Amino acid sequence: MLVHSRGAKWAVWAVFAVLFLPLFALPLLVVLGASFATHWSGVLPADLTTANYRTAARGEALQALTTSLVTALTASLLALAVGTWAALAGATLRKGQRRFLDALFVLPVAVPSVVVGLSVLVAFSKPPLLLNGTRWIVILAHTVLVTAFAYQSVSAAITRLDPAYEQAAASLGARPAYVLWRVRLPLLLPSLTAAAGLCFALSMGELSATMMLYPPDWTPLPVLIYAATDRGALFTGSAVAVVLMAATLIALFAVSRIRNRASYR
Repeated sequence: MLVHSRGAKWAVWAVFAVLFLPLFALPLLVVLGASFATHWSGVLPADLTTANYRTAARGEALQALTTSLVTALTASLLALAVGTWAALAGATLRKGQRRFLDALFVLPVAVPSVVVGLSVLVAFSKPPLLLNGTRWIVILAHTVLVTAFAYQSVSAAITRLDPAYEQAAASLGARPAYVLWRVRLPLLLPSLTAAAGLCFALSMGELSATMMLYPPDWTPLPVLIYAATDRGALFTGSAVAVVLMAATLIALFAVSRIRNRASYR
């Protein structure tokens, strides 16, 4: 809703501050404050230190960050490839068939992620595809969980495409493969980058399914945060959580820059 008077604008900002700060900003500020503390005194952190970040930037924490980045990058690329292919194929189907395909891809996010983790664990714990105990079972579970978001993003973008561009290319003698690679996919590039960023962020924060699947040598950062807080190391866990948030935000900012450049092409 648009407001034009000064008083109404201040009222909107006041309501926004009252709703936004307690629900979104305050929990993040609490974690940020705890990451610099050694203990909590009343409502404020006490004995400020950077030792928690020194712990979060080396050893097991650094290895877990690398694991999360590799897992999220691989899973988001696989999800983007599968989701884009399915969305392009679904655009050629009849309405009833497309609804079935939509339901199929939404199913992994319609159930708890721990159920997805259990199903992947059961399916890939015996030959011929024995992935249990390897990093690939974690990457596979993350891919299954985030593919739905890639599929939905690309499907929505396809419905908004102007078919005139493809029709013009085809009328000039372009083959279907050429139209796909040189016309359709470039037009979808902003949506593809947005989908990749969303998949990356979701994979970076995934915990429930990961807890059931990760091997000891492939521990993502959310698992390490959970383990630290579970054994009482709340302030070290907070520092690791801030590192996770920062890494995710940096990646999303990079994806946003790529998306903006693709939008102006």
